[in-house]
Amino acid sequence: FKVLQNLLATNEMMKLPHLLLALAICTSSARAFAPSSVFGCTAKINSASLPVLKSSPTSAETDDVLKPKYEIEKLPFRIGHGFDIHRMAPIDDAGQPIIIGGVIIDHKDQKWTDADGKYVEKGGIYETQLGVVAHSDGDVIYHSVVDAIFGALTLPDIGQVFQDTDPRWRGCDSSKFMEHACEVMSEYGYEIGNIDVTLILERPKVASYKPAMKENIVKLLKTTPGKVNIKARTHEQVDSVGELRSLSCHVVLTLAKSS
Repeated sequence: FKVLQNLLATNEMMKLPHLLLALAICTSSARAFAPSSVFGCTAKINSASLPVLKSSPTSAETDDVLKPKYEIEKLPFRIGHGFDIHRMAPIDDAGQPIIIGGVIIDHKDQKWTDADGKYVEKGGIYETQLGVVAHSDGDVIYHSVVDAIFGALTLPDIGQVFQDTDPRWRGCDSSKFMEHACEVMSEYGYEIGNIDVTLILERPKVASYKPAMKENIVKLLKTTPGKVNIKARTHEQVDSVGELRSLSCHVVLTLAKSS
């Protein structure tokens, strides 16, 4: 950042090579930042080496991605939107089951469209148990909620905080992301106002699992049942979701100033 300031001060910023150099330095610095300690994921991490939300940056170049330089004003309430989508595949290919809202979705064999022709003719139907293809556990509800909380607070999206190229998050239980988001929200003086979840998947059916999903969200975000709603709908057999090759989720939520 000092390099960038010096270039601005000397009008060298107008020269393309200097501009690219400054951007490269800033980008390299930003990639060095990580969220607070990893939370029981598969990788063994030395938590002491990771910056914690409460800790102050050691210099202007080590600003935590969740502690921006600008002020996050204490508005009475904030609105956030989150979205996530993951591919579904035969469970042997996915390597993990379908987990939504912290609940493993048990199901009978489903009619999955084999778009690549791996098991049957290309575009044919293959009956199989399904799993979610993802770097972590692929929980679309939890990921969307976390993204919405960060968005409401004008913070980076979940993909910047928990990068899917980082081996620390491989196979990680997404409830840990939820716990961290709740901690961040509390640090900024907010609590859940209300949450509205729209889960979109063709199959398997999840109506019987929604109460458990809701209970998990209430517990993880330290809120009450009257503030959390979960809806589920199909995609009318349209596109990859309708062909059981993916599932997605939208979340809209409000954050209210803590009393």
